[in-house]
Amino acid sequence: MVTVEMLDRPFLTAWHDGTDFFHPSHHQMPVPWWSFSKSVLASAALKLVAEGACGLDDCLGDHRYTLRQLLQHRAGVPDYGGLREYQEAVRRSETPWTAEDLMKHTSADCLNFEPGRGWLYSNIGYLHVRRLIERLVGQEIGIALRTLLFDPLGLGSVRVATVPQDLDDTAWSNAARYHPGWVYHGLLVGTPRDAACFLHKLMTGSLLPVTLLEEMTAAHPLSDCALPGRPWQSTGYGLGLMIGRMEGTGRVLGHSGGGPTSVCAVYHFADLRVPCTVATFAEGESEGFAEFEAVRLACLACSDF
Repeated sequence: MVTVEMLDRPFLTAWHDGTDFFHPSHHQMPVPWWSFSKSVLASAALKLVAEGACGLDDCLGDHRYTLRQLLQHRAGVPDYGGLREYQEAVRRSETPWTAEDLMKHTSADCLNFEPGRGWLYSNIGYLHVRRLIERLVGQEIGIALRTLLFDPLGLGSVRVATVPQDLDDTAWSNAARYHPGWVYHGLLVGTPRDAACFLHKLMTGSLLPVTLLEEMTAAHPLSDCALPGRPWQSTGYGLGLMIGRMEGTGRVLGHSGGGPTSVCAVYHFADLRVPCTVATFAEGESEGFAEFEAVRLACLACSDF
């Protein structure tokens, strides 16, 4: 079952429990998937591993880190999110830096720690994953993801936003003229329904072999403490997946994210009596806002059975 609702603008949501019945949706506006895009990129990379195109634990080129370490943010690769120059450039709606300039701004060749010896969330790490996928498939990332994932799963709404106009038809528009090129690994745009369907099919074994799904969902532990203003009781990170426990629902797997216009929380609730997947998108800046709504909807969906 997939249900989609819009509650007078605060939320665009969808949930999926794996049955074949689809409720008609009265709102299917596209939304930016923000860092949920990382879960998609990780899935594509693991699909290539399954096909024998690359190895999960092979070093990438001349680098000391492996694909597994990039996917799990354990490669030591720096990030750009905290750079003042980056934040100011985005605020001024500037054109994104070239990838070469990004590497210079972040000293990306200087690792923050020896691969496998720490954890640091890195968007640049996922730029390297994007480049690997493009090289192995021989296509730019939009075509590569459609070939590997979206066409086989029948998800027709998903695309890569490359210019500001690509965000104009999304749920909360793009009045600030944010350039999606600032998301260097690629910013996916699609409906909440397709986000929920993608993650549910991934988590229920329709995309990857069991052994690779087990690798993907094995979490590197981060914290056993609750996060203020968010439903997390413990947190970890798998291969492109935020993994932990949320209050009232048990173990969850998926990803949150956000950008200048909106936030998202797309999660599979594996421990509920009826496991389900919820995609929640909201206007604003609080990922916790979207996560709490995802928890509420998961519990609601379970209570309907």
